[in-house]
Amino acid sequence: MKAVFKVFVFLFLGVFCTQSFGQEIVTDYSPAKKDSLRVGIGENDFLPFIQKGYTLMLPANKNIKGVLIFLEDSKYDKKNKSAKQMYTAASEKDFAVLSVSTEIPLDFYFSTSSMISTHKLLNEVFEKHHLPNDNIFFLGASLVGHRAMRYIKYMQENDFKFKLNIKGIVACNFTMDFTRKWHQHTRDMRIGHIDLWEPKLINYLLETNLGGTPKTEPQNYHNFSAYSYFDEKNENIAFYKDYAIRGYIEPAIKYKLTKQLRTLYENNATDMVGFLAELKIAGNENTELIVLQPKDNTAIKKNTQSTWDAIHKEELMDWILKQTKE
Repeated sequence: MKAVFKVFVFLFLGVFCTQSFGQEIVTDYSPAKKDSLRVGIGENDFLPFIQKGYTLMLPANKNIKGVLIFLEDSKYDKKNKSAKQMYTAASEKDFAVLSVSTEIPLDFYFSTSSMISTHKLLNEVFEKHHLPNDNIFFLGASLVGHRAMRYIKYMQENDFKFKLNIKGIVACNFTMDFTRKWHQHTRDMRIGHIDLWEPKLINYLLETNLGGTPKTEPQNYHNFSAYSYFDEKNENIAFYKDYAIRGYIEPAIKYKLTKQLRTLYENNATDMVGFLAELKIAGNENTELIVLQPKDNTAIKKNTQSTWDAIHKEELMDWILKQTKE
């Protein structure tokens, strides 16, 4: 049976809509500003602004049970790359999938303006498309996951009229402890074994936006991190203790040792296991850790995106659906 495929383009509104196998996919992005941001000390260390907007997948069944949210870059993650992988599994369970992007390239959500921008977009999408504010899950790897943690914390710290009824978080192989991350990249630069573009960029951004290093401004790094081994109080854990949380890690120990000369300390798995331990201490019994083994991911290059790619999406949706019934 051939798929029904329709395309509507609203030039003046900047909206693109497709419909396939009963799914409706709406994209709405504004043109990127013709400007750039400094991301390093070199004369060419600039990144252009990206498109601000969203992509929304609506399931065939308009009786939507919940919404999966990804806070993805519109360019550097190739526009909702991770969210697309959930379309089929989510639609089968009557869930919508929403991917939202600010205009900041590789946005770490250092500024409140980024989180407010995201909040306004989410509010707009929920109202415009009549999405149910129930059974909301944030998902993602790498910066996508980190942004979710920053956004959730910001929403709880502030009194906004519109607030999402968040049920759970799917955390996939991303940095939670930016004190550890800074030390990881400092070691990378000292050893010089890998391409240093990312270590230099991230440490520059951390030091610039957090007012120094973990040695000079430790509290700023603690506040910015969802969890930190070096933070005795770990007060940020309280923002996540009431959610269902599933963590995916792929330590890839041999790969990192061989290809990057990295140790277990230079590994996102360290953060995520510590985060789940702190959640249990705080009284959260609805947590789960999934450890991907070499046989689970045949990708030649191991990184946070390849971990997400390897996740069994149908089984993940079964877990998400289970949380809505508890």
